[in-house]
Amino acid sequence: MVPESAPITATADQFFDRFRLGGLLKQAGITKQGGERPARLLKFLLMLVFTQRNFYRILDREDPDTPKKDTVYRFLASPRYNWRRLLLMTTVAITQWLDTLVSPDREAVFVVDDSLYDRSRSKNVELLARVYDHVQHAYRRGFRLLTLGWSDGTTFLPAAFSLLSSEQASNRLQPVDTRIDKRTVGYRRRRESWQKAPDVVLQLLAEGQAAGLKARYVLFDSWFSTPRLLRQIVAERQLHVVAMVKAMKTIRYTYDGKRYTLKELYTHLKKRPGKARILATASVLLETKDGSQPVQLVFVRDRRRGSKKWLALITTDTTLAAEEVIRLYGKRWDIEVFFKAAKSVLHLVHEFHGRSYDHLVAHTTVVFLRYQLLAVVARDATDPRTIGSLFWAMCDEVADLRFVEAWYLLIGALRAALSEELNLTDAQVDHLLTVFLGRLPATLRQKLAISA
Repeated sequence: MVPESAPITATADQFFDRFRLGGLLKQAGITKQGGERPARLLKFLLMLVFTQRNFYRILDREDPDTPKKDTVYRFLASPRYNWRRLLLMTTVAITQWLDTLVSPDREAVFVVDDSLYDRSRSKNVELLARVYDHVQHAYRRGFRLLTLGWSDGTTFLPAAFSLLSSEQASNRLQPVDTRIDKRTVGYRRRRESWQKAPDVVLQLLAEGQAAGLKARYVLFDSWFSTPRLLRQIVAERQLHVVAMVKAMKTIRYTYDGKRYTLKELYTHLKKRPGKARILATASVLLETKDGSQPVQLVFVRDRRRGSKKWLALITTDTTLAAEEVIRLYGKRWDIEVFFKAAKSVLHLVHEFHGRSYDHLVAHTTVVFLRYQLLAVVARDATDPRTIGSLFWAMCDEVADLRFVEAWYLLIGALRAALSEELNLTDAQVDHLLTVFLGRLPATLRQKLAISA
């Protein structure tokens, strides 16, 4: 993700200064602990994974610059620190920086997904629960890491998260700590942990939009694509959804006045001939308890399981072309890459073994901030627009001719060659050029203002 030569540790100070994390820590209510400035403690935790040593090996070195063990643990375990607010504000600061690199009308999206936060070897972790692992198809001890991400197609940023325990009390293996002050943000996070996932999704989206994150679409897989959640996102958050949808007998779609299940609808639709990637599309009404929601279904070939298998995408934006629906949904894969990197590279689960719920939330925020740091470093290393005004000065120097002007010069040279070398009449040359221009891709014809 980042070039090996990138000096990660040397960029920590630049990351803190560029996005003013010291001020953001203060806004999130994160203050001094044990006489140590919060920015220094956070920077130490961010860089810990890049030292190739764990916290306990660093303590054995007895370095005077290393924070004390108790200070670090109290810093991570305070129920009064609003870690989600810190993560959200940092994400907003990075997106504002990205706004200076690309056009403001870029297609940013929200991505929602969950992953198993595995604590199978733990017994006394607060709110530890039996949660279902969709990969192993079995129940494990741990939490559901419900994550809201933001992406512009190039850079993915984890924006907010919630460690979900279980809404069923019988599945919660450990109770909540009754000593926690109910006025603190830590207690509110605990109460949130046993809510239903769709309700928490709406809350994360609301907090992200209130903080200043901007996007037009919400992407998620089939585990979240329920009619109720789709309608609520459109009605309450004024966002469109692009998602995978499962073939369930309980969900009906109204098409041409008749109600079908997804499989019945696919059988009813006329398929595209040959080995087309897009098999069929349909504009339908999705029935919910609160009314009907106009949606578009796109059936695509599932090449993983054979040519006769298919997958279905659903979107609430009925104006999108089928190809655009597929392209947008492709951005969802960034969050899968993030989960893999967070667990395998950034030590999400096994770096610390705290037992309090606040400790888990704080350390997860630190890991998410590490990923944001790497995302910024990667953008700096690969995007020439990050060098600022020098890039635009180079563009102005290179752009001696506009694209359209260069195109008409080439057409003029082609016209002269056809006329002189082949001795064609003007009418014959005009006919050949008309045929040639008519066969150009639609995007190029549009840019050149050529009618089909």
